[in-house]
Amino acid sequence: MQRLRRLRRTAAIRDLFAMPRPDACQFIWPVFLVEGKNRKEEIASMPGQYRWSVDRLVEEFPSGVRSVLLFGQVEEGCGEKDELGSLAADPHGVVARAIPVLKERFPDLVVLTDVCLCAYTSHGHCGPRDADGDVDNDAACEMLARVAVCHARAGADGVAPSAMMDGQIAAIRAALDDEGFMKTLLVAYSTKFASTMYGPFRDAENSAPGQGDRQGYQASYRDFGTAVRESLLDEAEGADALMVKPALWYLDLIKEVRARTLLPVMAYNVSGEYSMIHAAAAAGQCDLYAAARESLYAIFRAGATQVISYWAPYYDKVFPA
Repeated sequence: MQRLRRLRRTAAIRDLFAMPRPDACQFIWPVFLVEGKNRKEEIASMPGQYRWSVDRLVEEFPSGVRSVLLFGQVEEGCGEKDELGSLAADPHGVVARAIPVLKERFPDLVVLTDVCLCAYTSHGHCGPRDADGDVDNDAACEMLARVAVCHARAGADGVAPSAMMDGQIAAIRAALDDEGFMKTLLVAYSTKFASTMYGPFRDAENSAPGQGDRQGYQASYRDFGTAVRESLLDEAEGADALMVKPALWYLDLIKEVRARTLLPVMAYNVSGEYSMIHAAAAAGQCDLYAAARESLYAIFRAGATQVISYWAPYYDKVFPA
């Protein structure tokens, strides 16, 4: 008689047949950078996450983190946001300054940078607007290419454009190659949805659009076919890795993209997904790290090869030895 419980009878037997535990090197930590010194400011909507000045980040860098994804922003007194998002490409900006500091202090750290304009534009959208008030796709691609080259020049291992502009991967790859950065990785936010799960991130980055929303350029959760095509087009344009964002509500997309490519498929375990687990745990509805562990296994089980996650600094608690 078949009894599947034989495979689950003891902890040792369960471990024998279980999916391998994800390794710490498969996690990428999103880091919010701010200007100044000695700044470590907790983000109220994201428990356990902070805005960091570069000196404090280096001083308190989590020992188990192997890769980071850096985000910058414009603060009062540190320049002005404009229609183009010009400060995103400032070689003296906080992201460009942080890269060589991190690479010098942690030579084996993989440093990726988010390439977008929404935290730098006066209107909060991911590119300059045209006469009708819509985001000008091609002008945005030109700006994104400038930002990517700026970060590559500062020493980033890879750049990750998140604006969801048509043709951005081709434009950035061409710009990087023209400037001699053929070795710089190009990680595409290839299927990024217009999701309700970004609220805490926009709080952390001060990047909410002033008017309207981003449904005109981010993927629709009601259109499965186009969402898949977004990733396939980015592969054809020269991306080195693809990404599905968010992760937990789009496990079917992770699985589908994984089945259609030989490229790495990352998943971004976004701020809302992270904060929901914290809220449930705070209400006594679940164990914090057990819930995080279960959710992360689901993302890898769907086919993700790497996960961008705010749980990365807490790897030892989420996946205890």
